Amino acid sequence: MVIKPENAGMCADRLERITHHFETRYIEPRKIAGCQILVQRRGHTAYHRSLGYMDLERQKPMRDDTLFRIYSMTKPIASVALMMLFEEAHFQLKDPVSRYIPEWKELRVYESGDDHGNFKTRAPHRPMTLRDTLMHMTGVATQFGIHPVDAAFRENLPWAQPGATLQTLIESLATLPLKFDPGTRWNYGPSTDVVARLVEIFSGQSFDTFLRERIFRPLGMRDTGFFVPEGQHERLGATYGRRRDKTLRTLDDPATSAFLRPPTYFSGQGGLVSTTADYLRFCEMLLAGGELEGARILGHKTLELMTRNHLSGGRDLDAVALGGFGETAFDGVGFGLGFAVSLGDVATQSIGANGDYYWGGAASTLFWIDPAEDLCVIFMTQFMPSATFNFRGQLRNLVYSAIES
Repeated sequence: MVIKPENAGMCADRLERITHHFETRYIEPRKIAGCQILVQRRGHTAYHRSLGYMDLERQKPMRDDTLFRIYSMTKPIASVALMMLFEEAHFQLKDPVSRYIPEWKELRVYESGDDHGNFKTRAPHRPMTLRDTLMHMTGVATQFGIHPVDAAFRENLPWAQPGATLQTLIESLATLPLKFDPGTRWNYGPSTDVVARLVEIFSGQSFDTFLRERIFRPLGMRDTGFFVPEGQHERLGATYGRRRDKTLRTLDDPATSAFLRPPTYFSGQGGLVSTTADYLRFCEMLLAGGELEGARILGHKTLELMTRNHLSGGRDLDAVALGGFGETAFDGVGFGLGFAVSLGDVATQSIGANGDYYWGGAASTLFWIDPAEDLCVIFMTQFMPSATFNFRGQLRNLVYSAIES
């Protein structure tokens, strides 16, 4: 592929700052093993590099077709899937979830109690809605929170059980109270697995089948799925964390990874493996208003609705988030139906943040889409946890400073 940044209205020399930054600051000192970065503007690829290694132990250089665990970058795809069914009039956003998940008709809200299930509860002020599931405002327990309900949830994580399915998550959560009244707080967690289960209920298909037939196949996302098929195992990168001395250690060896085997639990919150090229197809569809090369996935008015800030009163996440974890900063950041939404460059203190929307993944993958600049950026690596380095902020500075026209 011949890359001509000038066709995208970008400066080649300034874009090369990206290469220098990540090689000298992260790869050479072994803060990460490697990464892959793609910048596309006005339909032209302005920058695409595969840097460092996909597997340090085996000295395998980063390949252009490396398979990455994208974890929470699954969430926007799951949200798009549910909104496709919204367009088919299967539900309204204000509908109560319990209309479609009867196991949740008697959900209660936590008032007090310890983490062993001795809870005092009350009725919710209003029912949980479909919109709440898309916004992480359901009140359901999370695997990484410090609330007593979270602790009870962790004792028997649904997806860790043999033969687990999205339905077993629903059954497990039905036994626990909500942490807060639906719609009142933002709390990152398995709400998008509830989204995935709703996709199954409305479509009559398993979640993986729906994604494959309705999104991946039409968009030509040939390498995206819930596991790596035989014959492609050598393309899966290794996932790293770091020791106390900050040297890298392997967290998930690609030779033995669970992603090499088909799962029974098709997680909407973080189950997919993908490539930069595949995720670009998804981003291009979003940037084009829901259609790519004749394949219409969403209507552009639906996408406009999804990428507006739905937090009441125009508030940001800092005002409503319970706990400090999420794949975004909270100041000046709103939330739509499956995406974080920037509320302006002054509010976020971030260059170019005027109506862009985005998300990231637990292994430090990230993307953003800027409709005003006709721009999308994808960053892939395999390093956990994602909050260790501010890759998004650094990359924004490098990318936007390269725009010339």
